[in-house]
Amino acid sequence: MHFTDAKGILTGGKGRFGMNIYRGCSHGCIYCDSRSRCYQFTHPFEDVEVKRNAPELLEQALRSKRQKAMIGTGSMSDPYMHCEEELGLTRKCLEIICRYGFGAAIQTKSDRILRDIDLLEEINRRAKCVVQMTLTTWDKHLCGIVEPNVCDTQRRVEVLEEMRKRGIPTVVWLTPILPFINDTAENVSAILKACEEVQVKGIICFDMGLTLREGDREYYYAALDRYFPGLKGKYISTYGNAYEVPSQSRAALMDLFRSFCRNHRILYRPEDCFEYLSCLPDRFEQMSFLNG
Repeated sequence: MHFTDAKGILTGGKGRFGMNIYRGCSHGCIYCDSRSRCYQFTHPFEDVEVKRNAPELLEQALRSKRQKAMIGTGSMSDPYMHCEEELGLTRKCLEIICRYGFGAAIQTKSDRILRDIDLLEEINRRAKCVVQMTLTTWDKHLCGIVEPNVCDTQRRVEVLEEMRKRGIPTVVWLTPILPFINDTAENVSAILKACEEVQVKGIICFDMGLTLREGDREYYYAALDRYFPGLKGKYISTYGNAYEVPSQSRAALMDLFRSFCRNHRILYRPEDCFEYLSCLPDRFEQMSFLNG
């Protein structure tokens, strides 16, 4: 972990902003796209860069904005990594978001978010708060290989249930699904069933597969050699150096996914999910869930 003074903290506009307090991650997920060289990391990915002046920058930015909006965090680096326990920068930023009446959309894999559930509830009462949880692998042993340094899927579902009890809406990212590893109907069905039980608002799944590019691909293949001997050769012979790496069961799995969401009135089209995440206040009460 090392510290830096950032020049700015918010990106985007037009009703929704993005914010990344940290760069890099300690969760060790074998598939992480944020490792890709296109993001131009100048330090080891696990040596998390901390934007120590993030709360001050956020307060300056929000103080000058008249139009309230949603502020998303977690798209590049999880805001509830191990260092957040010590530093508490995510909580400080959420306190500022709450004080200025903005909304928050937080993406994480970690149960550390429960520490701030009181604050999330207050943001949701004043504006809107959506908690997004990534779920990829139901089997506990396999989850420990694929996402080794963070709580397992069952624990994340427990987090979603706690959010439901507080009236905080949730969205699940069902991605990535790894060819020849967790791309089974059994795995996807178990996750979907859990999503329905905790009453998630939406599930984001662009396709059944993953993406690989320079930096990310090498790390992923090294993990395959370590945990799934021989599987790297199967990837290379099947996909070459393709950026998009779809499951060979993608059609059946996507049919399963879409049918389940339609039957249980869960948002599933990416554009609908992103509109919901961007919308302040919530305009979705009259929306038809059967489109698409």
